[in-house]
Amino acid sequence: MKTAAKTAAETGSHQNKSSQQPTAPASAPAPASTSTSAATVTPPPKHVRWDYQIGGAYALPTGVQVVSRSHEDTPAPGAYNICNFNAFQAQENAEKDWASDLLLRDANGDVVYDEDWGEAVLDIRTDAKRQRIASEVNTWIDECATKGYKAVEPDNYDTFTRFPDYLTANQAKAFMKLLAAHAHAKGLAVAQKNTLELVSERASVGLDFAVAEECGEWNECGKFAEAFDNNVLVVEYTAKGLSNACSGWSSTLSVVRRDQYVVPEGTSGYLRETC
Repeated sequence: MKTAAKTAAETGSHQNKSSQQPTAPASAPAPASTSTSAATVTPPPKHVRWDYQIGGAYALPTGVQVVSRSHEDTPAPGAYNICNFNAFQAQENAEKDWASDLLLRDANGDVVYDEDWGEAVLDIRTDAKRQRIASEVNTWIDECATKGYKAVEPDNYDTFTRFPDYLTANQAKAFMKLLAAHAHAKGLAVAQKNTLELVSERASVGLDFAVAEECGEWNECGKFAEAFDNNVLVVEYTAKGLSNACSGWSSTLSVVRRDQYVVPEGTSGYLRETC
């Protein structure tokens, strides 16, 4: 596996590897929701202490006001909680949970994998398939709302950048719009995970704030900050990345460094640092 470096462009976003995919029926379900409602959507507070716990929940460090956790975990009391799930790829070894025709395939009919994470890529190339996939992912959004989360973080929005022979930015945007509309109807804010290429489209897609991995490492924090009016949650995975993010953005953005696999406190390899 590659290091966390260049996550948005090369290795893909981090996800909780223990998450289970929903079972996708072979027949098409009812269309995914695209309606909006009067539900109140509140983005996370800006420039606060925060933590990234998508690899497993643990007690919040002192002063943390915002946290992102796997949709399988419960929200942390007294904080703004973000619900993370894998939206554009199947979890590792979970491709059988999806209808066969919803998995992206190459010219030989073989499933296309994100090899760095061992995840099958979902086929979002047609509206019909986007609707079916969204109907399943929306069940997670519903669970996030029921549990008391305030926002969702659909992971791997940037999958199209790693598989340009199959997927396009327009397909990714169309699929994300379905998820964002459903989340907003449930009163949940929606994060843009990485995907610097589409920050200019954030309003039309319906994205409320950003979770930016390694923007300090690759000198990209300013572009996210401009697009999202400083409502950016930065995750770094190296000392260099943290140093850059802190020197340039500690007075403006929310910054944390985590270990590459985002493991819980008390687990071998755990690391958490702040500015």
